[in-house]
Amino acid sequence: MISIVLAFLCLTTTTAEVIATRSHRQYAVKLIHWNSVLSPYYTTDANMSKPATRAVRSSMARLAYLEAKATGTFFAPNDVRGPIVAEEGATQFMVNLSIGQPPVQQLTTMDTGSGLLWIQCLPCTKCFEQSNPLFDPSKSSTYVNLSCTSPYCTYLPPGDRCNPANYCKFSNSYLDGITVKGLFGTETLTFETSDEGEAKISNMVFGCGHDNDGYNDQPSGIMGLGPENVSLATRMGSKFSYCIGSLKDRHYAHNQLILGDDAVTEGDSTPLEVFNNLYFLTLEGISVGGKMLDIDPAVFWRTQSGTGGVVIDSGTTIILLTRKAFDPLSNEVQRLLNGSFEPVENPYSPSGLCYKGNMSSDLTGFPMVGLHFAGGAILGLDLESFFHDNGPETSGEGGVLVDTGSVLTWLKTDGYVPLQNEVQSLLDKRGLRRVKYGHNLVMLCYVGTAEREVSDFPVVALHFVGGGQAEHDRKELLLPEEAGFLLHGRG
Repeated sequence: MISIVLAFLCLTTTTAEVIATRSHRQYAVKLIHWNSVLSPYYTTDANMSKPATRAVRSSMARLAYLEAKATGTFFAPNDVRGPIVAEEGATQFMVNLSIGQPPVQQLTTMDTGSGLLWIQCLPCTKCFEQSNPLFDPSKSSTYVNLSCTSPYCTYLPPGDRCNPANYCKFSNSYLDGITVKGLFGTETLTFETSDEGEAKISNMVFGCGHDNDGYNDQPSGIMGLGPENVSLATRMGSKFSYCIGSLKDRHYAHNQLILGDDAVTEGDSTPLEVFNNLYFLTLEGISVGGKMLDIDPAVFWRTQSGTGGVVIDSGTTIILLTRKAFDPLSNEVQRLLNGSFEPVENPYSPSGLCYKGNMSSDLTGFPMVGLHFAGGAILGLDLESFFHDNGPETSGEGGVLVDTGSVLTWLKTDGYVPLQNEVQSLLDKRGLRRVKYGHNLVMLCYVGTAEREVSDFPVVALHFVGGGQAEHDRKELLLPEEAGFLLHGRG
């Protein structure tokens, strides 16, 4: 698997450099984190564990996308993304921009894992919900359709890239089945700069999506900052940077995206490699308190086929490491904390490490964790970058919550393991072949046809207490096989 270095929770300044058309301007644009008061996602919910849960789920989904893109196993047009849904999507940072003349404000998701800037446009064959008005190119005095002879008209095969008027078409297929189809055009973009001013950029290529499905969310589209020739970052200069401060402070308003040749580069530098339109870094080792862990640097290397390696990605919140790098780090953390803190279960913790305590007071003095990159650059992870505080315990810990927004039944380990063992025993006796499927949470996946292999599977029952505590008041919910198994499709 590839490893991912998180692009925000621990990076103060990140700079990506790519070869592109020369520019002499600097455009400093505000970045809006999804969980800040400036975001349409913002809620006053004080549950501190929800951002962590979302971060884990979206990052695991994002990893599957990046692996597919790095290895070329997902056959789709040049610009693809991982799963994008309201709660678990890769939306982390958003950028407000206005498009056209007169300007129409749009909210886009910043994405270093794709290269195209696109928004929804009228007329709509099919459009998803968004927080801003839809852009109508026919009402803009500066909109121009892109000709099929343009060097940027490369998103479809030659025989299918032109409409009857000889304008350039584009179509993006997303990893979870989302599709965006429309026409390429050029327009004037207006950005709100970090000093409360405005910056206008003329003749920028973008995708006008008229037939879009599956992305019911707040943003109007995606601002791709990958290394492709059509990318906004590539067309505006040879480099871009994004600088991120405190994400736990929901009122922090100084996150910035800087575009253009004059983008600020600060701190230590490390080589950046572009492979399959992803940004790869060379991670050489990990230290804790200045002590290098026993990790073979080869575990971070990328192969020629695209497996392995370390990717920096704006759509991934947490650091994901290959097992051979994670285990030594996990062992060192346990050595430092076990005996001083009580371990607790957290079903959403991919590390399996969760302790009872107060992060700000109990972990004072915890040694700095360092990521060591080629060229001598060291990224230090302080306390808030390495740990997440799930908030104080409440009397609501445990129990069963009925939630119409959840598709799966979630059980604590004490309740889940006996069920898993029984299911595994029954399926193994049927001779089904067990396989690993991506990053499935239940860790039970078999090859077979649901209609044939599990049509007569015993009914699973959830037993509840009725109106009273007496035995005769108990109720049960029966789960037939279609509710107990999830069909992944052909594989």
